[in-house]
This record gives sequence, structure tokens and C-alpha cells, in this order.
Amino acid sequence: MTPALDERDRIRAAMQRILAGAPQHSNGALTIVALAQEAGVPRNALTQRHPDLRNEFYDHVQQRGAVPDTEARLRETVAKLKKTIAAKNKELGQLRADVPALVRVVNQLALENQRLRDELVTGDPHVVPIRPRPLQ
Repeated sequence: MTPALDERDRIRAAMQRILAGAPQHSNGALTIVALAQEAGVPRNALTQRHPDLRNEFYDHVQQRGAVPDTEARLRETVAKLKKTIAAKNKELGQLRADVPALVRVVNQLALENQRLRDELVTGDPHVVPIRPRPLQ
């Protein structure tokens, strides 16, 4: 498929509309996808046929000091993930700290259980069976 003769002109016009905050055919995001949609061209027109226009668009976005929407979303996601990782690391640290105490309790209960089983087998006099009371 050959590009339309006015493709570059449509891309430049779309660039001006998006940068002016007056998009007509897209959501106005500062992204190549929105620029392509605004210009009515496939995205690969900007990435393959007209990389100079793509770079020009990104330069204009950077000059304005605006952060592209995709970058803002990615930064937000990274911040959330860092908080999640910090919380999980804290939880993991607490769990690791709890393990030795739990191991000691399990060992103590196992020893106590074994001692009680041994007393049942040997009939240790310290174990008093519970017998029902005679009815009066």
C-alpha cells in the first residue's frame, strides 16, 4: 500500500491540533497512537514511513515540558509496584522473624505429645483416668 500524497500534511495538521489541545478525531493524548488516529493514518506511518515526524512530535511534547500520557501511566504503575514490593518485603521479613518461634513451639508440642503417649503406654501413676461418678 502506498501512502497518500497528503499523508505528511495530515500528520502535521494533526500534530498541531493535538499540541493545541483541540483534537478532532482522537482523545488528544500526547502519544503516537493518538497522533496517528488524529491524522487518519496507520500507526506504522509514523514509526516506519515518517519517523522524522514522530521525532518532531516527541520533541514538541518535550519542549512543552509535558509528560506523555503513556509515560505518566507507567510512572504511576511503577510507584504502585514499588509500594507493593515494600509492603511485601516488610511482610516477608515479619514471616521470617516468626519462623524460629513457630519451630520452637512445634518442637515443644511434639515433645509434650510424645511424653503423654509414653505415659499412656507405661501406665504412669501420675495419669489419673477420669471415671464417672456413681449416681446417688
